[in-house]
Amino acid sequence: MPPDATGRIVGIDHGERRIGVAVSDPTGVLASARGVVEVRGPAQSCREVAGICREVGAVRVVVGLPVRMDGSEGESARRAREFGGRLAASTGLPVEYWDERFSTVTAQQALIEGGVRRERRREIVDQVAAQILLQHYLDARAGPAPAGGFVAGDAGP
Repeated sequence: MPPDATGRIVGIDHGERRIGVAVSDPTGVLASARGVVEVRGPAQSCREVAGICREVGAVRVVVGLPVRMDGSEGESARRAREFGGRLAASTGLPVEYWDERFSTVTAQQALIEGGVRRERRREIVDQVAAQILLQHYLDARAGPAPAGGFVAGDAGP
C-alpha cells in the first residue's frame, strides 16, 4: 500500500487467549488501541475481529507475526498466519504480516513506567502491543528507518 493511500488499518496482536486490536486514523499515520477479543475458538474470534474491521471501515489488516530471534517461525507464527488467512477470507481485506518481536515486552514496560497496576496491565497489554506493532508498521510505510519489519512475500490479496 503506498504511503499516500488513505483508510483505516487494523493491527492484530494474536495470542492464544486474547487478541489485541488497534486501529489507525483515516490517514494511516497514528495507531490507537481499540480493545481485546477473548479467544473462544477460531471462528468466533475471526467473526469478532471481522466485525471490528467492518465497523471502522478498515482497508487493510496487519497481523503481528511472532518470529523467533533468529527470524524463524514457530507454532505461534503458524497460528497467526492461520488467523490472518481466515480473516482475509472473511473480510476480503488484504492482510499483511509484520514482525512483532518485542511488542508485548515494550507494551509491558510502557505500562509499568506509566504506573498502571498489574491487574489493569493484564487487561490491556494485548491491545497496547497491537498499537505498538501497528505504529511500527505505519512508521515504516511513512519513510526510512523502519522499526520492525515486513516479512517478505506476505502481502495479502
